[in-house]
Amino acid sequence: MATSNPVLRYAESRKNLTGCLCGLAGLGIGLTGAAGGLWPLVVLGLYGAGALIAPPERPDAPAFPSAGEQLESLRADHATLREYLAEVELPEDARTRLDELDALVEALLEPGWVSDPEHLRVLARTVRQDVPEAVDAFVRTRWWTRVNPGSEPPERHLERQLAALREEAGRIAAALQEAEELRQRAHTRYLEDRGT
Repeated sequence: MATSNPVLRYAESRKNLTGCLCGLAGLGIGLTGAAGGLWPLVVLGLYGAGALIAPPERPDAPAFPSAGEQLESLRADHATLREYLAEVELPEDARTRLDELDALVEALLEPGWVSDPEHLRVLARTVRQDVPEAVDAFVRTRWWTRVNPGSEPPERHLERQLAALREEAGRIAAALQEAEELRQRAHTRYLEDRGT
């Protein structure tokens, strides 16, 4: 347990504890009479030697969330995103594309599928950044096109963005499928080889 008081921190340190053990050994030498009248110097010398040879203190490694914890957090964020998307009015084609993307992301976020850090990063970016940004930009741009008609419909950009995100999530699904197929083939080969 780390403390902020430097005196207490040193008292709990490896150097002090090792020095104390060596100092106790020096006290034992002094009690046997082997050190004579110099026993205090022997105790101090052994304490100092023990403190010098003790391994240095090292800070604890940072504890980052595991893949499972990241996945749970991402699933919670996905639920929040779904609540937001349910309130947004979208054209039918964009809503269809969004529903397809949402269904694929939901399947990928099921426990036990995605554990690769890169796949988690892509899904996190999709849920936390890309989809909300695409929908929000559509809503804002749609308002301006109502005020100033004649420009390119914002639905086209939203549909293209959702298609690109769907393709990116599809690559993750394809990689997972390929990994499972390899695993299945390897197990088949193992069972067949075991029989011979």
